[in-house]
Amino acid sequence: QVQLVESGGGSVQAGGSLRLSCAISGDIDRSTCLGWFRQNPGKEREGIAGINPDGSRIYYADSVKGRFTISQETQEWRKSTVYLQMTNLNPEDTAMYYCAAEFLCLKSLGAEPNYWGQGTQVTVVS
Repeated sequence: QVQLVESGGGSVQAGGSLRLSCAISGDIDRSTCLGWFRQNPGKEREGIAGINPDGSRIYYADSVKGRFTISQETQEWRKSTVYLQMTNLNPEDTAMYYCAAEFLCLKSLGAEPNYWGQGTQVTVVS
């Protein structure tokens, strides 16, 4: 059984930073990507960062490029953690952030993941 558990969301002032973490356990296809998506009510979901398990392929949405950094580490067999370091946050970054696993590693970050976390809210106040 695959499980994704996010942590690290919260409220921050514009210009501030937050780091999101996602603990992943279970049997994931190691040829696919892990990553982060975000969504606000009434808006389309946006893929913002993706990484393959060995870190050789990393993709970012233009909206976060240069401000967000994705990374991952494998702790032991079938357990890993994906991080999203967010800097220079602005109110447009306010959204529910979702960790996702097992999706095609595409530059567009448009592939549908097979697994999702429960989401963590990020609110940026000006």
